[in-house]
Parts: sequence; structure tokens; C-alpha cells
Amino acid sequence: MEWLAQLDLEALGRLSQKVDLPALLGAASRMSDGDLRQLSRMLAGGGPTRALPEPNGDFYGQLGDLTPEQQAVRTAVRGFMAAQVAPIMNDYWSRDEFPRQLLPELRKLDLLRRVWNEDGTRKPDATVMEGLITLEACRVDVSTAVFFGVHAGLAFASIALGGSDAQKAEWLPKMLDLEAVGAFGLTEPEGGSQVSQGMRTTCRRDGDAWVLNGEKKWIGNSTFSDFTVIWARDVDSGEVRGFIVRAGTPGYRVRKIEGKIALRMVENGQITLEDCRVPDSDRLQEVRGWRTTAEVLRLTRAGVAWQGVGCALGAYELALKYAQTREQFGKPIGSFQLIQNHLVHMLGNVTGALALCLRLSHMADAGQMRDEHAALAKVVTAARCRETVALARETFGGNGILLEYGVAKHFADTEAIYSYEGTNEINTLVVGRAITGLSAFV
Repeated sequence: MEWLAQLDLEALGRLSQKVDLPALLGAASRMSDGDLRQLSRMLAGGGPTRALPEPNGDFYGQLGDLTPEQQAVRTAVRGFMAAQVAPIMNDYWSRDEFPRQLLPELRKLDLLRRVWNEDGTRKPDATVMEGLITLEACRVDVSTAVFFGVHAGLAFASIALGGSDAQKAEWLPKMLDLEAVGAFGLTEPEGGSQVSQGMRTTCRRDGDAWVLNGEKKWIGNSTFSDFTVIWARDVDSGEVRGFIVRAGTPGYRVRKIEGKIALRMVENGQITLEDCRVPDSDRLQEVRGWRTTAEVLRLTRAGVAWQGVGCALGAYELALKYAQTREQFGKPIGSFQLIQNHLVHMLGNVTGALALCLRLSHMADAGQMRDEHAALAKVVTAARCRETVALARETFGGNGILLEYGVAKHFADTEAIYSYEGTNEINTLVVGRAITGLSAFV
């Protein structure tokens, strides 16, 4: 009877003039306990609500131990991505173009000098720093990270490791300042994984020049780069050599590859070399066959593993925010058990992949990373990223296929991460050979 004494009978009388109270009470008597609790929450609607936690993919606080400089770079890249890239990326992704007007703003961040010294040697924490730059870029847009990785990783490393002092002096300062953009031409139309043994692009010495013939495919940045490092097999010695091929060189043509479903902001080119003459002064003088090419790839493979972490982390945080705010059946979908299962699975993938890449980067900076270490990180992060973005897209339901919600681009771009810088099958065999001592390569 106590609760009856608390009723405002006057208010109840006014309510009875608007609704059929007996029918309402009868309906309430037939409701389940869960429906009654939901009704109670709805009726109590004007009261204070509990603040929901902000999405945070670093659940274990693994990035809390970064140095002040590393934290500053991470913050700067995050700010750049939010202010400069996020507002335009869907438009350029749809147009299949790279927003080249971003280069002056990107130049202000001076990111390459966080990784490389002026003479082409690497900073003590270069791989960790590259990873953080990649992580923050891929949280928003993988294509931006790929542009940086091609220029600051593959192209820069080719000259830093294979160039003469004169070549380093000519190109590295301009690359550090983004005054000259580089590309890296290794993959061929008929050979991705097998290019180390079956390279078809050839070079032939002719006086004080070299004549290059062949094709390269999937070459990022090549449609607007100032030069492309072309790898070719010497027809006389059989050795692999590297060349700096400047844009506009006769016999060098680039056609933009169109119709991609992933990394559409990256301008990949198919390069044709027809009796392309390159002076010997533009041959990378310190290249020691395929060994130098492999060293360049080893140096940059950790960055591709970080791409998988950043893409998965971005997709997870988008999905969590959506689950907190999207309502179905009268409450946020994040309160449903199956959605929480998706989110926890995603977070587990992100947390494990982040730990793997941090350890890998520390090993690389300490000179302890071997091919199989980088290969394992690429295998695991690419696979976990693929699973995570699929769960994120599923969390969005039908909205997950719309660019405006963000997760669709992550979903598509993951397919490129899974395939390049060594397919997961090839990287798996690299690790398998290391742990068994037996080669399963054909």
C-alpha cells in the first residue's frame, strides 16, 4: 500500500482523461519482466544518463610507453588525418585519384626526418616511428599510408641502401622535403611472388648507358612521381640491377590502373619500358644483386604489418561508436549480446596485432629482425585485419556498404593489405621454412 500512498491522484485523474487506464494496466500485467524494465527506463527518460566510454582500440595501453617524441608524431599525424584527409577521402576514393594538394600540408609534418637521417641512415627508433605513422594514417585512410610507405620506405630505402654518395646527395634531401616523389618498380604483370627468380624486365649495357625493356605493374605513385626505381635483370650477367628512371625519359610510359576495388586513392601504374635508355650515372651504384632488393623489402615489410593493425583499429573504433549510438528495438545495438561478441572479437584481434607489431619493430630497430619475423607479422596482422573489418561491416548492417559510414573503405582496402608485400601464402612458407628447416616452395 505504500506505493499507492505516493501516487499523485490529481495527475492520475488528468491522465485518465487522455488514456484508457484499465486497458493500459491490463496490457502492463501481460508484459514480461524485461519489457517492464524497458518501459520503466523509457518513462524515466528525463533523468541523468551515464556517459559511455570513448572508443579506444589500445585496450591494454600499449602505446602509453612511447617516448615524448613518438607521442608527438602520433598526435601530429592523427591531427593531419582528421583535418586534411578525412573530409575529402571519400570523394577522392570514388574518383580513383590521389589528392596531390595534400603534399604541401604533409611536407609541414617533416615525417621522413623522424625515420631517416640526412645521409640515408636510419634513426635508432625508425621502425617504431614508421609503425606509429602508419597506424595513425590507416586508422582513417590506408591509401595515405601507402603513399608514404612507397615514397619514404621502398623508394627512399632503395637509394639509401643502393645509391652512391653522389646519388644520395642528389635525391635524398629532395625526398626528405617531399620536393621529389619516388616510386618503386619491382612487381611485373606475370610475376609478383616469383619476381625474385623470374624477373622479365631486362637491362643491357650500351656504352655509357643502359637499355631497359619490360613491364612493371601495380607501381604506386608512378603516375605522378618524379622518378621510379626500376629493378631489371642484366642480360649478360643475370644479376639484378636497380635504376633511377626519371619521369619523361624516352621509352618510359605509365598507364594508370583503373577499376580497383581497394586502395582507390593510390594511383597504381603499369609501366612499359621500350628501349628506355638510362645513363650509367643513374644506375644504383651500390646494388649487390637481389640481395639489395631483398634488404629493401625486409626493411619495409614491418610497415605493411602495421597497416593491418591501423586499418583494423580504425574499423573497430567506428563499429564501437556506431554500436553505442545506433538504436534498434528501442535500445542501442551495443546492448545486444551478439554485437558485443563482435566487438570483443575485434578488440582481441587489434590488441594482439598491436603487441606483435610493437615487438617486431623493437626487434628491427635492435637489428634482430629476420625475414621470418617480418613474414609472421604480415601473415597474422593481415588475416586478423581481414576478420576484424568483416565483423565491423557486419555491425553496421546495411549502412556498412556506404562510404559515408567509413567502414566500407576499410573493408575494401583490407583486400590489398592481404595480398601485397608478399601474399599470405608466400609469407606463410617463409615462416614454415624457418621453423621446420624444410622448404615447401615449388
